[in-house]
Amino acid sequence: MKQKVVLAYSGGLDTSVILKWLVNKGYDVVAFVADLGQNEDFKAVKEKALKVGASNVYIEDVKEEFVTDFIFPAIRANAVYEGRYLMGTSLARPLIAKKQIEVAAKEKAEFVSHGATGKGNDQVRFELTYLTLNPKIKIIAPWKDEGFLSQFKGRSDMIEYANKHGIPVKATKDAPYSTDGNLMHISYEAGILEDPKLKPSEEMFEMTKSPKDAPDKETIIEVEFKKGDPVKVKNQTDGTIKTKPLELFQYLNNVGGENGIGRIDMVENRFVGMKSRGVYETPSGTILHIAHRDIEGLTMDREVMHLCDMLMPKFAELVYYGFWYSPEMEFLREAFDKSQEHVSGTVYLSLYKGNCMVIGRESKESLYNQDLSSMDVLGGYDQKDALGFIRLNALRLKSSSLRNRK
Repeated sequence: MKQKVVLAYSGGLDTSVILKWLVNKGYDVVAFVADLGQNEDFKAVKEKALKVGASNVYIEDVKEEFVTDFIFPAIRANAVYEGRYLMGTSLARPLIAKKQIEVAAKEKAEFVSHGATGKGNDQVRFELTYLTLNPKIKIIAPWKDEGFLSQFKGRSDMIEYANKHGIPVKATKDAPYSTDGNLMHISYEAGILEDPKLKPSEEMFEMTKSPKDAPDKETIIEVEFKKGDPVKVKNQTDGTIKTKPLELFQYLNNVGGENGIGRIDMVENRFVGMKSRGVYETPSGTILHIAHRDIEGLTMDREVMHLCDMLMPKFAELVYYGFWYSPEMEFLREAFDKSQEHVSGTVYLSLYKGNCMVIGRESKESLYNQDLSSMDVLGGYDQKDALGFIRLNALRLKSSSLRNRK
């Protein structure tokens, strides 16, 4: 019997060529396609995989799970890699790999495979997840296989191979860049974007309007949180209300995209050691990140917030590097979830020409005391108490200063 392998399949050039290459090497290939909200004709993807040689094709709608079990935990942690990247691709990979392992168990497959290159982060994200969820699984990573690398020096060789074997592909030798899309974002990299000073063309963007072309009046929305999770969105402008996680997230993508929210262009540090330039569109993720950060300011204890701020870069790094299913990530998720017990309330935002601005917030869990903070009302606060407070905090500063004068 042929050895069976479950391939993470997208229908693009790389995974289509890899599928055929595995079939030609004598494997029984089962294609797995995750519906993460990308703009794709999944019926056509399935037909293509079968035509190329897959013995079976699984297409699984994982959008709801992606939102509730991956995106929302990252929102609760305010996770941003290197201060800017909301990690739409990083969060999707462990979910795809998890589902692959489930299909491999169902199909009694000995192998799993992916199309990630040996230069990028995705290879790590896929393979760490495979080996954590099934330590006995065997991995075929063509871009790290000597035979595959000798046959395919680059994109041109893959296009020629596809043409030779009758594999329909949209890619051309002059493709300007590479894209990866899902419900959370679309990323653009490689091709002409490898020159970090080159401005992306406006025609490239798919999820967001240019701020210059966005509406000339602001859109006012409300985002309600419960224990750190968004549970309701209301558009004050037209009265639209969304409460289900997936619908809420998709709606914010639409209204955020219409207002040009969520574009970034950055050079980031890959886990494997090199820098890469990426351009991203993340409208819903950007809105929720800003709103969540703000409601924490109203409801979260100061020291808990400062601890979360110290832990967040580590959380983001673990996501980016591929350690979603790790003991340290389990620990951090428990810590962040504990921090969210009182993070409930509503944030009011103005969306206008690429800007997402908080204009108000309220919560029954608020720690804000208007009288206590007021410049006009004493509010039970004795300002003379600050004398001793400052003297005590100045003790070590005075000692250090006196020592330095010797």
